[in-house]
Amino acid sequence: MSSARISVAIIGSGNIGTDLMIKILRSSEHLDVGAMVGIDPDSDGLARASRMGVPTTAQGIDGLLAMPNFSDIRIAFDATSAGAHKVHDAKLRAHGVRVVDLTPAAIGPFVIPVVNFDDHAEAPNVNMVTCGGQATIPVVQAVSSLARVQYAEIVAAISSKSAGSGTRANIDEFTETTSRAIVEVGGADQGKAIIVLNPAEPPLIMRDTVYCFVPPNADTAAIAAAIEKRVAEVARYVPGYRLKQQVQFEHFGDDNPQNIPGVGWCTGIKVAVYLEVEGAGHYLPAYAGNLDIMTSAAMSVGERIAQAQTATEGV
Repeated sequence: MSSARISVAIIGSGNIGTDLMIKILRSSEHLDVGAMVGIDPDSDGLARASRMGVPTTAQGIDGLLAMPNFSDIRIAFDATSAGAHKVHDAKLRAHGVRVVDLTPAAIGPFVIPVVNFDDHAEAPNVNMVTCGGQATIPVVQAVSSLARVQYAEIVAAISSKSAGSGTRANIDEFTETTSRAIVEVGGADQGKAIIVLNPAEPPLIMRDTVYCFVPPNADTAAIAAAIEKRVAEVARYVPGYRLKQQVQFEHFGDDNPQNIPGVGWCTGIKVAVYLEVEGAGHYLPAYAGNLDIMTSAAMSVGERIAQAQTATEGV
């Protein structure tokens, strides 16, 4: 391990873990992959890690703890499942390892890099919400920074081919975790998340729709500008993240009030934002933007944790 870098472990040798490993090995300035951890000795992720010179174990978290270089590991990225993460987190934190959670377990605080990383920079465990959350909550928060968002709803449409067993097993956690984060991080009074697995062929690139209901006196020009600025900020670490069309505004007056869930009939403005997330193609196909945004956001968080650690320790 280079003295200027922080050694990390990736737990989960599936699509997300493997893509994250390749991203870090190719482009990280502050991270080294010290271990790839899985439970299937025949997984492609472990095979690729071995070919790329990364130490591996197929014995899960206990195998990681037994690895000769475990004492060098400072950050662990967990790309397994919500249930498994609870076990992993307890064992890792007992050894002082910082945890970046890519599952919907939500043990630690929700973190969206461009929204609230600084608020949780010292947290022992940070949760990356969900792919839909990473794609849409930056937009909700941009709107709520300028106007009260009485209700926000997001719809994440992903190719069914990019939804692996972990994603499918965590559908309920996806909707619950994302809905909570829309409120807690996005700043909406109420939030709702919907995920759609699209079986279309050829597979479609991830699409995300964001609806925010704001008061009738909201400054629509300022909101549109804030959304465009926020999209550009996210695109710095997720290059395939973009607006699909201009921000749309629909006004509801006394003659055509809108029935807002949990609010009732009221007047105001519905802000509609249509996003597309194209993957970088490091390991996963370009249509798997839902996985790419998770690994890109996680690497961004890991980089910032490592920068802070090396600055503090004078490495």
